[in-house]
Amino acid sequence: MTGRLRTPLTELVGIEHPIVQTGMGWVAGPGLVAATANAGGLGILASATMNLDELEVAIAKTKAKTDKPFGVNIRADLSDAEDRCNMMIREGVKVASFALAPKKELIAKLKDNGVVVMPSIGAAKHAVKVASWGADAVIVQGGEGGGHTGSVATTLLLPSVLDAVDIPVVAGGGFFDGRGLAAALSYGAAGVAMGTRFLLTQDSSVPESVKQEYLKRGLQDTVVSVKVDGMPHRVLNTELVDKLEHSGPIRGLATALASAAKFKHMTGMKWTTMMKEGLNTRKHKDLTWSQVVMGANTAMLLKAGLVDGNTHAGVLASGQVAGIIEDLPTVQDLIDGIITDALARISAIAALPVESTATATQS
Repeated sequence: MTGRLRTPLTELVGIEHPIVQTGMGWVAGPGLVAATANAGGLGILASATMNLDELEVAIAKTKAKTDKPFGVNIRADLSDAEDRCNMMIREGVKVASFALAPKKELIAKLKDNGVVVMPSIGAAKHAVKVASWGADAVIVQGGEGGGHTGSVATTLLLPSVLDAVDIPVVAGGGFFDGRGLAAALSYGAAGVAMGTRFLLTQDSSVPESVKQEYLKRGLQDTVVSVKVDGMPHRVLNTELVDKLEHSGPIRGLATALASAAKFKHMTGMKWTTMMKEGLNTRKHKDLTWSQVVMGANTAMLLKAGLVDGNTHAGVLASGQVAGIIEDLPTVQDLIDGIITDALARISAIAALPVESTATATQS
């Protein structure tokens, strides 16, 4: 039987283990989220690629597979963000995870209805802001992480955030095993968040051929590109990514417009709605119009790779840990192994001989 590590995160959310599966678009669906919850971790459902009705169905499917706590990740800049939060309250979702800082009023509404608010942040000043607004905890991702990421390594970003706030901090970026969990806890974190490690499990819906593509890669085989959607985005270095990196602005814009049209057809969104979302994104992230249009690339390029299995026409978001992962365990085996290893590491550190200053001086 696997032991347990009680931390402020496990107590806050009501989970067995301080391990979070992040809300990866096209990857973190009901199956993976429920598997994580049933294994004792916190699974977070990704909703950025869903409309409101699809999110309602995904929540229902997740609840049918588990009676354990789970979360939903949403973009705070979406025009229907409040509607999504109302749905989460109505459906009894335990955790609201945000890719951008939600408004102070929205945080208060969620908290008043028993929902734990846990935004993802990339700098200590952002953690201070959301903490002052009432956030219950934060997930902090260092530059090693996949998807949208910053340039500061977890080993520096994590302590800077821990020193800045008094709420539980979950460490993300570069974690994949029990050693990482033990290290994060020693820093003072309340747990770890992992994306790529959960993508590379048997419970992940990502096509097998794509998973094998990840397993073949080394530690140098990811790149942080701004050509995917205009913002720093860590992905596997593929032929398509190499072409995007070396494309000019006109070609890149043409590709983005084509992707926007495909995204409109897939979601049924009106052009006016897409324009409204673009205005919201531009307002919150201070982007150029070219970057706003490029944002349509993300959903379609990630879908091509992670859902359709087309590694030549798609983009594969990935943390650097892809270069060190060599297996595809079940989520249950993954979490059990991480906890067992972390407990062993913590016990080994506790057993290290400690020599007092006086004894050292006498010898």
